[in-house]
Amino acid sequence: MPDVLTLGEAMVCLRADGQVRLGGTARMSVAGAEANVAIGLTRLGHDVAFVGAVGPDQFGELVRRTLRAEGVGVHALRTDPAPTGIVVFEERLTGVTRVDYHRHGSAGSGLSVPDVEGAFAALPDPPRILHVTGVTPALGEGTALAVRAAVRLARAAGARVCLDVNHRGRLWSEARARRVLTELAAEADIVVASEDELALASPGDDEAGRVRSLLAGGAAEVVVKRGAAGATVFTAGEALSLPARPVTAVDVIGAGDAFVAGYLSGLLDGLPPDGRLARAITTGAFAVAVRGDWEGAPTRAELSLLGLPDGTAVR
Repeated sequence: MPDVLTLGEAMVCLRADGQVRLGGTARMSVAGAEANVAIGLTRLGHDVAFVGAVGPDQFGELVRRTLRAEGVGVHALRTDPAPTGIVVFEERLTGVTRVDYHRHGSAGSGLSVPDVEGAFAALPDPPRILHVTGVTPALGEGTALAVRAAVRLARAAGARVCLDVNHRGRLWSEARARRVLTELAAEADIVVASEDELALASPGDDEAGRVRSLLAGGAAEVVVKRGAAGATVFTAGEALSLPARPVTAVDVIGAGDAFVAGYLSGLLDGLPPDGRLARAITTGAFAVAVRGDWEGAPTRAELSLLGLPDGTAVR
């Protein structure tokens, strides 16, 4: 039985060392919001299964090999005739990253309801948590139906549902995003969003009203990410904020996924809200200190390293 089941598109990631239009070199890795969360959780010692599709190409082999090497269950990662998706990152200015997607018609964008139903049917027991994001339903109607099916099956099995809004404006219109995300948020036990994403998941005139609406609609907790200002977790009984951990930011891509992995890890470990939030902020800080979507995600043994003074040598 996996602790967490997640689904989405895992892609090959090309990180250009300069401007793409000028040519040059790029580093190759793997990316994808749900895959990043899955890796972050396995590094913290949790059992995670990933549902998705890759192409019959070497990019697909890289995705499969990377997830497997990081301990993510890939039994529900099928091979599709379509090619594996690609995402290109270009640091155009210091701290400003330009992203180009090459995922239209990709294998991952063909994720379907039968994929999800087959993955659930193959599990001996339901997962403790289903994690979904706003990225996958943005890829098309088929993937949106797949996410809805996963939520329906998880709720029927008694699993908790976590939704990370994770809005990608390049992938769909704001109107469609709001319609789909509010429907998903109404079925979620945990809703995670940045301050500007919260309006896409809940009606209301301000943050307080949107949070109240989500909690009244059935969410047990709402987590608002505030970047360098830290984060806040809202429950029916309290609102708790913690500041960000001081760290030199090298690459902010993937920080939100690392944050979610830390939060869900704390939830799985039975930590109270402040403990869950503290772990999430810590894992997010690790992520921004290293280049890459998931490469900086810490292991459980490394969580305490962030509090060590500069110049410390761990021997």
